[in-house]
Amino acid sequence: MFLTISTTGTPERPATDLGYLLHKHPDKAQTFSTSHGTAQVFYPEASAERCTAALLLEVDPVALVRRGKGKGRGGAPDAALAQYVNDRPYAASSLLSVAMTTVFKSALNGVCRAMPERAGEPLPLRIEVPALPARGGAELVHKLFAPLGWTRVDAVAVPLDEQFPEWGDSRYVRLVLEGELRLADALRQLYVLLPVLDDAKHYWVAPDEVDKLLRAGEGWLAGHPEQKLITSRYLSRRWGLTRQAMERLELVRLAESDDLEVESVDNAVDETTDTEEKPVPLAERRREAILEALRAAGATRVLDLGCGQGQLVQALLKDVRFTEIVGVDVSMRALTVAARRLKLDRMGERQAGRITLRQGALTYTDKQLKGYDAAVLSEVVEHLDLPRLPALEYAVFGSARPRTVLVTTPNVEYNVRWETLPAGHVRHSDHRFEWTREEFRDWSGQVAARHGYTVQFVPVGPKDPEVGPPTQMAVFTMTTAQETTKEAKAA
Repeated sequence: MFLTISTTGTPERPATDLGYLLHKHPDKAQTFSTSHGTAQVFYPEASAERCTAALLLEVDPVALVRRGKGKGRGGAPDAALAQYVNDRPYAASSLLSVAMTTVFKSALNGVCRAMPERAGEPLPLRIEVPALPARGGAELVHKLFAPLGWTRVDAVAVPLDEQFPEWGDSRYVRLVLEGELRLADALRQLYVLLPVLDDAKHYWVAPDEVDKLLRAGEGWLAGHPEQKLITSRYLSRRWGLTRQAMERLELVRLAESDDLEVESVDNAVDETTDTEEKPVPLAERRREAILEALRAAGATRVLDLGCGQGQLVQALLKDVRFTEIVGVDVSMRALTVAARRLKLDRMGERQAGRITLRQGALTYTDKQLKGYDAAVLSEVVEHLDLPRLPALEYAVFGSARPRTVLVTTPNVEYNVRWETLPAGHVRHSDHRFEWTREEFRDWSGQVAARHGYTVQFVPVGPKDPEVGPPTQMAVFTMTTAQETTKEAKAA
């Protein structure tokens, strides 16, 4: 994908000021890693009279398939070959929009510390996109860009094959925009309208996309004659999100018409009682799922293996049914932070008696960990090298043998829904691996069979119909026969 931004200037106000506004030096070619490939910024020309900045996005088609199965046109499962041979590496789309937020983030926000006054002024701009998918053709391109202040909007259809003109035109156009606009406004318009014209996105459209749309559309979207079409397409025709965005845009329009703040127009909202439903962080959903599973198992004495900084221990402490809580971690520093978080030095004697923090390696057996109702391995297994997993397995399931074991781990399939996570990267730099749902089920099933447990799987977080939940949890329960044998040995 290719995009150029050009401007003209004078010796007093040189065109090379564009480098300051984009935060990219004209004398350098810079490379950036994006979600699905590599972005490069360079300047084909840079003089006082004329300066052009080029953004070249090289998409990895294999990573695009792996990260985008079933979503957007980047991962449409039409046919085995079609997944790899398509227009995604070449035609401007949401991939280019996301790359712009990575490469030109400050410029999109209108921030330039070196030249703040230039960032707020209109510039003579020329923007060219050689290959732009336009579902709606050149006519729709004009409808979208012409009301935004551009004096020239050229959308020339690209023929299917220049050697065979009788074949007609493709659905792609060569876009040229010229006019005097603030650079930030021009970039925000492109950020929204490129995927709108493509009528597809390469990532899952979550509720936070409404906020992104309103931020990028500030100052121009509320009064745009094609507002409904833009909003609907940008949000992938998710009608609930579209309705929410339209309602908020109407408030903006009303506020602008009366020269008021949006908050003063939306005076039906009682600021003292926040009734808006906020997204629950995944870590909190994970703790809630763990607590629910422990309560269902009737556990009262619980091991938190790999307790880290004590977030789960703190949550367990709030429920009086958990009478004994042991947090184990190999990091003494993490245990110190956990003790500080729990305020152990100021805790009452009875409350403090419920908690024990111990340093220990989970790959070694420890007889002091035997006899507990339940053990939790929350986001732990993926931090171990695969060859060390058998040692962890034996230490927990073979030696400690609690009646219930809960294991949570990331679902790598869900990673495609995080547009900012580079292709092929795991969620945390210390993760040695991340499993698919099938891989996690295979491992869990083998562990359960070897040590006399049954296992059930519980989704944690919003469950995507195509790639599953962000976190997967296995609930291991000791079989009745094994539990009877364990009690007999104890007697």
